Amino acid sequence: MQKDTSTTGPSTPSNRIRHRKRSNEVIHEDIKANGGHLLVDDKNKYKSMWIRTHSTIWMIGGFAFVIYMGHLYVTAMVVVIQIFMARELFNLLRRSHEDRQLPGFRLLNWHFFFTAMLFVYGRLLSQRLVNTVTPDKVLYQLVSSLIKYHMVICYSLYIAGFMWFILTLKKKMYKYQFSQYAWTHMILIVVFTQSSFTVANIFEGIFWFLLPATLIVINDIAAYIFGFFFGRTPLIKLSPKKTWEGFIGASIATIISAFLLANIMGRSQWLTCPRKDLSTGWLDCDPGPLFKPESYSLAGWVPHWFRWKEMSILPVQLHALFLGLFASIIAPFGGFFASGFKRAFKIKDFGDSIPGHGGITDRMDCQMVMAVFAYIYHQSFVVPQSLSVEMILDQILMNLTFEEQQTLYTRLGQMLQEALKGQSYFHVA
Repeated sequence: MQKDTSTTGPSTPSNRIRHRKRSNEVIHEDIKANGGHLLVDDKNKYKSMWIRTHSTIWMIGGFAFVIYMGHLYVTAMVVVIQIFMARELFNLLRRSHEDRQLPGFRLLNWHFFFTAMLFVYGRLLSQRLVNTVTPDKVLYQLVSSLIKYHMVICYSLYIAGFMWFILTLKKKMYKYQFSQYAWTHMILIVVFTQSSFTVANIFEGIFWFLLPATLIVINDIAAYIFGFFFGRTPLIKLSPKKTWEGFIGASIATIISAFLLANIMGRSQWLTCPRKDLSTGWLDCDPGPLFKPESYSLAGWVPHWFRWKEMSILPVQLHALFLGLFASIIAPFGGFFASGFKRAFKIKDFGDSIPGHGGITDRMDCQMVMAVFAYIYHQSFVVPQSLSVEMILDQILMNLTFEEQQTLYTRLGQMLQEALKGQSYFHVA
């Protein structure tokens, strides 16, 4: 009997093309969701929406509690988020069978991570630490010595990790080990280079951390709601669930929210005062011109029958419009980048830490981009460029020893006394 080779015979080029395996990237279902009908008509999405909403409420509640606790607790929250992000990214390229042959290799990655953490936060918080321990002379001298040799300590730890890596190189595993070494340094750049700006914003005033972070949350929620109920037109192939209707609706909602929230947040000293030390007590400061209401006449702009003839706003609300514009138009590209990254590695989410949202990294992609912009904007357009008394005092406390500060205080007192005598002599003459 002649054997049928149409299905069991050797493969030909045409057969190979016909039976080519599909990509593991599950994109066709997502595209189908936006292609020709409203996303709200998909009944399976309601369950996902409820789970996402429930976890969002818990996250917002926890976030508000941390903000109420103050600067140190917000910084601790950022550190915890960084650790979870690093864990998710470390696990992305992890291969268990290779790791079993390299005992202690994961520990080396975390060694580099915490060395980078010590370097970044040591530079950011050193001045606040000095201000906190200044009354205690012994502790002050200890902290001053640690700050003086901070870079030496961090560099020594890094070199120790570098030598550790070289000594653990194993034959036939060089490619995997070097790829993990490069991956670890990429994670350090992504996690610390951007999130360090977040901590800097916190100590400039929680306002400069809270407002940008809130705008990203509002933009994300608004884009989801507008896309859920009105989304028809796909926005970008990297994120098939994103729609133009969601993008435009979220942009308008974010800019309006930025203007209104800046007025609400800008009236709280707890949010606007910068923290100069590492204590957790109540803050009391001069809010500055940005947070003092100014009245603007509306004559000629509104009809005569309209009751309001002038409007009182905080100048910082105008700055908030630029933050809202960036959060609605530019920051979402951080999410698109993350989507493309996940497509490249054929994964749906970076993790499953947050029900309905994926991993921590999935929620922080846009936040990282926004934090950098908020810091640069604040330093470029908000902070005065000329020297101030506070800036000079910060430099004195950071760079001079306790004895040098006493000498400076004595010399400055002598100079002021001589200046006062000269003025008195001039008036008498």
